[in-house]
Amino acid sequence: MSIYRSWTVVAIWLALAAAALAAPLKALIVDGQNGHNWRQTTPVLKSLLEKTGLFAVDVATSPPPGKDMSHFTPDFAAYNVVVLNYQGDNWPAATRKAFVDYVAHGGGVVVYHFAAAAFPKWKEYNRIIGTGGWGNRTETAGPYLVWRHGKVVKLTDPPGKAGFHGKMQRIEIVIRDATHPITRGLPPVLIQPKDELYCRLRGPAENVKVLATAFATKSNGGTDENEPIILTIKYGKGRVFATRLGHSGKETATPTSAVFLQRGAEWAATGKVTQRVPEGLGE
Repeated sequence: MSIYRSWTVVAIWLALAAAALAAPLKALIVDGQNGHNWRQTTPVLKSLLEKTGLFAVDVATSPPPGKDMSHFTPDFAAYNVVVLNYQGDNWPAATRKAFVDYVAHGGGVVVYHFAAAAFPKWKEYNRIIGTGGWGNRTETAGPYLVWRHGKVVKLTDPPGKAGFHGKMQRIEIVIRDATHPITRGLPPVLIQPKDELYCRLRGPAENVKVLATAFATKSNGGTDENEPIILTIKYGKGRVFATRLGHSGKETATPTSAVFLQRGAEWAATGKVTQRVPEGLGE
């Protein structure tokens, strides 16, 4: 092979490698049913992910509640990360299996806000999300998590419903693990100006890492405990990121909610975070 042809081959290989590196990550937002306003939040989620320059985003919208779900079969395996903005009717058995297989074999998942209330009777979904609430979940779903004395504690008492929140409130979010790629470099305390503060979510709580918490005062309808707000869950080879923030589009778009979503989605998709921390965050 001549030197010219050798360099041509090298140039082609480098071009292909550069193109591969430049190719965006593929994200799928799943919506269509939700006790919260998914029509309002999905466009914000899509915009925030696209603004990173890392993601090409598609949306899979389910049929309305009570309608035929048999043809709702998103191709999860075609995506690097699936963002769950869904809480509603059960998916078909084939779709549930495809989702579990996707996560178990290394797929990334973002459990966004009220997706923590989805599928209360689906065992593997509850293992994937770690802890959840509502949907008649009780202490039988598993323990709930709090942060006490510098560590996560699993509690079974008091018994009762899983998942509630007080009135919309200012939330002071404290980073508990500053070494994780999602939280590395973030200010130690971030403020969510107004949002729902989820309390006492229960579940299998397997392979859960709590990255940030917020103190839910009883005076605001909480538990007087440091409740997990930002978590990761390991399921098989998959990476799961859960954020409790984002009641509406307005709450989703705040700098605090946005930075967690963007960094959490990249980590779920790739296992690392390349984004810079925005200037002025936490001020």
